Amino acid sequence: MELCEGGELLDRILSRGGKYTEEDAKAVMSQVLNVVAFCHLQGIVHRDLKPENFLFTSKDENSELKVIDFGLSDFVKPDERLNDIVGSAYYVAPEVLRRTYTTEADVWSVGVIAYILLCGNRPFWAQTESGIFKAVLKADPSFDEPPWPSLSDEAKDFVKRLLNKDPKKRMTATQALGHPWIKSYKDVRVPLDILMFKLMKGYMRSSSLRKAALRALSKTLAVDELSYLKEQFALLEPNKSGTISFKNVKALNALEYRRMDFDEYCAAAFSVHQLEALDRWEQHACCAYELFEKDGNRAILIEELISELGLGPSVPVHAVLHDWIRHTDGKLSFLGFVKLLHGPSRNLVKPQ
Repeated sequence: MELCEGGELLDRILSRGGKYTEEDAKAVMSQVLNVVAFCHLQGIVHRDLKPENFLFTSKDENSELKVIDFGLSDFVKPDERLNDIVGSAYYVAPEVLRRTYTTEADVWSVGVIAYILLCGNRPFWAQTESGIFKAVLKADPSFDEPPWPSLSDEAKDFVKRLLNKDPKKRMTATQALGHPWIKSYKDVRVPLDILMFKLMKGYMRSSSLRKAALRALSKTLAVDELSYLKEQFALLEPNKSGTISFKNVKALNALEYRRMDFDEYCAAAFSVHQLEALDRWEQHACCAYELFEKDGNRAILIEELISELGLGPSVPVHAVLHDWIRHTDGKLSFLGFVKLLHGPSRNLVKPQ
């Protein structure tokens, strides 16, 4: 067992008067995110990330950080979800309180730590545990009080994207390492993203119609989004012809695809939900629908669309017809196109 003589991250925060400068916070957050991204790639959810559970190896200002206390951690498969409420009240994610969560819950806790590092206050506070839980579920963290107005827009965007209450729209730990705020600190090595495997598996199991919709949307991605995808693609070691093979990727090698070029990879490996969380989502969707109309849209039967979206019998057929399929030619409407992009919703809950 390794001896860590530098004390807890919490003690360092308190010794600095409750908050860090942006540059010092970047140094801490890059280390925190590296270890969380590594754990998630191994299928491990820590479930109790907080400043008390990060130790410095020495008293040096630039000391390395280590995460401790894996007593509440659990293994989770890419398609599984956990359902037991564990963790520390101030750092618990909304979806944990709703009893359906996975690795994204750790990222929320990292967001709480980042908020505290930058301003010295907790984003959610109450005098009772039930009050804290209510705040986590309903309240939005404040970015109006000092020092937030004096902090960079990138710092605020970084924290906001970690503290998105919708886990599907929240950044992953790996994506957070690639965020401009962290990258401006130093050249951070970005590891493989566990989310990429989930998205690619969903894409490869999709119908040709949904693949066409995703390809159209991928053509609207901005430079920063494409840059992240290029980094991830390179980690999969494409061959000289610019394609990747999944025979050595355990999470994907059982699937029918064996090779994929970068253009198709972009369609497979980006998150529609995360794109939807951005201010420019409407522009992305409208441009993608125009492309889809030219090359991909076709007449679709109502039964086919219901199957595509994994809809249950409770969905009224006339509502689907009215909103998602055009009466004029039987092709997908803009709303139907957006629904198709999101795909079916199927969650498996891991039993306790």
